[in-house]
Amino acid sequence: MKTIIRSATIVNEGKTFVADVLISKGRIERISSEITTNKEGNYQEVKAEGLYLFPGVIDDQVHFRDPGLTYKADICSESKAAAAGGITSFMDMPNTIPNTLTQELLEEKYSLASRKSLTNYSFFMGIGKDNLEEVLKTDTENVCGITDDGLYFHNDKGILANYPDFLEKLFSRTSTLVALHCEDDNIIKKNTEIFRKKYGDDIPFDCHPLIRSEEACVKATERVLQIARKHNNRLHLFHISTLAEANLLDNKPVVKEKRITAEACVHHLWFSDKDYENLGAKLKWNPSIKSETDANGLLQALLDNKLDIIATDHAPHTNEEKSGNYFQASSGGPLVQHALVAMLELCHQGKISLEKIVEKMSHNVAEAYRIKERGYIREGYFADLVLVEINRPWKVSPQNLLYKCNWSPFSGQAFKSSVISTWVNGNLVYANGEVASEAKGNRLKFEKIR
Repeated sequence: MKTIIRSATIVNEGKTFVADVLISKGRIERISSEITTNKEGNYQEVKAEGLYLFPGVIDDQVHFRDPGLTYKADICSESKAAAAGGITSFMDMPNTIPNTLTQELLEEKYSLASRKSLTNYSFFMGIGKDNLEEVLKTDTENVCGITDDGLYFHNDKGILANYPDFLEKLFSRTSTLVALHCEDDNIIKKNTEIFRKKYGDDIPFDCHPLIRSEEACVKATERVLQIARKHNNRLHLFHISTLAEANLLDNKPVVKEKRITAEACVHHLWFSDKDYENLGAKLKWNPSIKSETDANGLLQALLDNKLDIIATDHAPHTNEEKSGNYFQASSGGPLVQHALVAMLELCHQGKISLEKIVEKMSHNVAEAYRIKERGYIREGYFADLVLVEINRPWKVSPQNLLYKCNWSPFSGQAFKSSVISTWVNGNLVYANGEVASEAKGNRLKFEKIR
């Protein structure tokens, strides 16, 4: 059956216009001011007058916890939450159990997703101290990239950004996109001991951005940038959390012309250190949420094209894991269901346009990763679409959460905009507060040369 979305206000490629969209065989067959139908045809019509149609959001950084940690999240539960939030494709990190450090384990995750995911998917290959040769086998057309995010590079719990000699070796040998988390471990360790001497184990959570500080982020980012620029490698920087880091990056407007791209995450744009008082451990992320100046600066850096992508770093933990003192509470939280509506709220506040939201959450992700035939509303492209009512207020509550962990840092937050419907490969998977179909998503495909 074909689907026609009638009279939608389409936001795409910097333009906003009213048109019909015809979906057939999983793809966008036609976009026109008025599409007439053959009386003999089998069509489903969706009335979208007054509603906004965006290309589906592509989230390049999630931790869906499958396999091995499925008591707090899994591909099925979190892809449903993602679809409810207008996310039609995700890229998942390797810090599952076991860690994704071999090609065999990587393909096992793809097999899981083919059976469980309602949205499209890709999985990063994990990089560690001892698997470089295995990493170099990664198929660039079928895998989004390689990363150490969420992994410990060495048994001292360091991350790859702190090992310049290994980075030199990696960047000199790989043509695969490398995505990194940049914080300096030595600075964090030193700061931790300062605050531990002052408070013991009960360090206040508002000290988190002083421990995982601007200095720690900037020093590691500078180190990684220097090596990546030397080798002209394809580098993507995850979750930039400070204005100082954003100012290290160039502002070319065309993402495909960049060898180095970077992103901001929703929580670093929405929250600031003022929110630790009310949210405590639920605001504990790595890298830390920092000052209001940083939050505003990151948003401006997105508008100025120093930052290219808006992501979530969706990393759910149970309520129990987010409890206890500073050292006991896990870092990370769930975000995929609320990322788009949070950005639309910033649009209501006059801080960012609808066109820029679509650019940073859809178009640029497709461009940065060279994803084939997704990220835009174009004839011939896959029909990954999200229909939004800009003025339909609602409030986040436990009753409308789809995360398996069943909590959100946005609990009690009122949003002005609502996701009405989400299509993945032309299948309506979410509609009006309910999962509409159990149709499975597809594996993302990429251009060979990135």
